[in-house]
Amino acid sequence: MDTGIDNLIMAQHETAHKEHRQNRLLIVAAGVILLLAGVLTGSAMTAKGWLAFGSGGGKVPIYLASDQRVNQAINLNSGFSAVAKAVTPAVVMVNVYSRGRAQQQQVPFFMDPFRDYFNRPDQDDQPPPQRRRAPQTPQNPQQNPPQTPKERGRLEPFGSGSGVIVSPDGYILTNNHVVEDAEKVEVELSDRRVFTAKVVGTDQTSDVAVIKIEGSDFPAVPFGDSSKAEVGDIVLAIGNPLGVGQTVTMGILSAKGRRTSRTGDGNIENFLQTDASINRGNSGGALVNLQGELIGIPSQILSATGGSIGIGFAIPAEMARNVMEQLIRGGKVQRGMLGVGVRDLDPELAEALNKKDLRGALVSNVTPGEPADRAGVKPYDIITEFQGQPIKDQTQLISLVSQTAPGSTVKFKVWREGKELELTAKLVERKIDTAQQESLGSPRRGEASEAKGGLSGVRVEDLTPELAQEMKLPSSARGVIVTSVDPESNAAGRLRRGDVIEEVNRQPVSSREELNAALERAGKKSLLLLIRRQGGTSVVVVPPQD
Repeated sequence: MDTGIDNLIMAQHETAHKEHRQNRLLIVAAGVILLLAGVLTGSAMTAKGWLAFGSGGGKVPIYLASDQRVNQAINLNSGFSAVAKAVTPAVVMVNVYSRGRAQQQQVPFFMDPFRDYFNRPDQDDQPPPQRRRAPQTPQNPQQNPPQTPKERGRLEPFGSGSGVIVSPDGYILTNNHVVEDAEKVEVELSDRRVFTAKVVGTDQTSDVAVIKIEGSDFPAVPFGDSSKAEVGDIVLAIGNPLGVGQTVTMGILSAKGRRTSRTGDGNIENFLQTDASINRGNSGGALVNLQGELIGIPSQILSATGGSIGIGFAIPAEMARNVMEQLIRGGKVQRGMLGVGVRDLDPELAEALNKKDLRGALVSNVTPGEPADRAGVKPYDIITEFQGQPIKDQTQLISLVSQTAPGSTVKFKVWREGKELELTAKLVERKIDTAQQESLGSPRRGEASEAKGGLSGVRVEDLTPELAQEMKLPSSARGVIVTSVDPESNAAGRLRRGDVIEEVNRQPVSSREELNAALERAGKKSLLLLIRRQGGTSVVVVPPQD
């Protein structure tokens, strides 16, 4: 018995000793690798101490990187803190007050990947299917009893967001959605001074607002040129997330030229995307580069919960500055308009148009009598350059045109059937057509039949004057209305109920007979369709049937 116990103890000691030797060898090997790495890279390795191992008291040397590399890391760290110290005094908390509204923390518009985009709802209305703010925490009715008429008349805290001072005389940039419902706005600086702010102007289209506090010699952040910022650049986001106080987060510029809303909603978007953390209350804060320059105003996030998941969007500084200057100067924003509907190219469209690359913005509609029409632009043209700047996609083109003053004469290039043409137009003021934001609805009467050939599975009916009026289409509208699309059809996901097919392979169609004739001429080739949807037109490609 005793012998068995002795043998067991000896075996345990031998196992422990073996593990001890193995671990010592691993640590020594690691030290040798570090030393060799230093020699191979030409940097000296300096012994900084000894690591005691195990109960036996064995020690192996610890090697750290050279002082030069440590100093580089320290300098990098000091660089971040220096930028934060320079910028944070100019980033403020914006508190808003209203009558009879529950208190809430302002949050960037968020996009739910599991739903559609939503708009911020009115207090008593259901939200339309576009974009909204993150949902608020439900209140306990016992803790928050109904207010009396007298109480409803009192100004109460409604929410808080962020802002950034951009001039020593107190002009502050923030988001429209931070102050749009405010009856009173207060600004708290980092030194705890509180000012009542005046709302100079707001612009829902860009989600930019300008407010002002009285005084002078305020700390201000200089504007940077976000067009010169590169994807991968380090950026800092500064704001007041979740009401915890001024906070600095770091990330990189993840992408440029992002668009987050549906086509035709009237918004002008050309967002910078960043993974710097942006949460509730960061709206209207500052996104700065390592030179301490303002390159963006945080405005939206992509999230299923309303919290940051590393996908945030900021309004570019050039757009915010343009809007700010117009609001200060005249109280409203005027934007240039060319008078075209555009969309991005995809491989199918490029192939159908015989274009070898995807650069440019495809013209799907030309408004009669507007600048583009007078300049000679035609549907299926591809705008490749505007005022000397190459055009990558529709987002860039829309942004450039909208930032050009109405009345300006502009030059632009279009690609048309293999040739590049230079055209000139005089821009007019852009008007947001609210009719374009409304759904076209669905036809409710008339005779429908299934289309032939490449649109097999798609049922259509003629567009009558009565239906055109009911669907709020212009009196000049012509075409056939899609009443249903078979999920097994090749057109599924490309056409939908309520679409109006106006052209097939660039040939106008105004009846089912003309549509079927055009489909027969197309045979088994891809179909290039010009359709009208939600007040605008677009070009889609339907691949041939198998």
